[in-house]
Amino acid sequence: MNRKYLYMLIVPFILFCLAFINLIPYEVKYVFDGDTILLSDGQKVRYTGIDAPEIAHEGQESEFMAISAMKFNRELVSAKRVNLEYDRQKKDHYGRLLAYVFLENGDMVNALLVRKGMAYVLIKSQDHKYKDFLLECQRKAMTEEIGIWSGLKIEKEKLYMGNLSSHRFHKTNCPFGKKISRKNLIKFKSRKEAFWHGFSPCKHCNP
Repeated sequence: MNRKYLYMLIVPFILFCLAFINLIPYEVKYVFDGDTILLSDGQKVRYTGIDAPEIAHEGQESEFMAISAMKFNRELVSAKRVNLEYDRQKKDHYGRLLAYVFLENGDMVNALLVRKGMAYVLIKSQDHKYKDFLLECQRKAMTEEIGIWSGLKIEKEKLYMGNLSSHRFHKTNCPFGKKISRKNLIKFKSRKEAFWHGFSPCKHCNP
């Protein structure tokens, strides 16, 4: 292959890849919870691809394992230097950076939290770079019944409706679940089955 032609192919590819990676390390100033941190430059970062249990706020009690997830996240990143890697969506509607966060030894914090059962996989159609890897970590944690998987809710429903587009699952009486088109509808017999396939619970009906 002609060297000039090869150069023309490789350089744009490298530049495309670098657009998703921040090569400048940041110092973590504060850890809010199991999936959100504050950098020393004032930017808030929400971990892409995962969702940790909610800390108590607005009169709501902390969810199961929320405090443990926050403490584990602090152990991993507090006052540490981290690198950020982005997927297609770089910010959420709150203006927070959405990123895969890497320690200096190369470990991905998002994956470590999922592997320890401190968070579950949150798949979005536009963010899929590490989807399979994160789901593999989740399935291992589920099999070992650690963290959030040690206390799955008692099943109150006989059926759950999943949306192949949003990767959310719902109770059968959920208004959002009822709007799922036939082509995007998938049914699960249990919450565990839904999580196993990478679906996350609807925030409205809280299945």
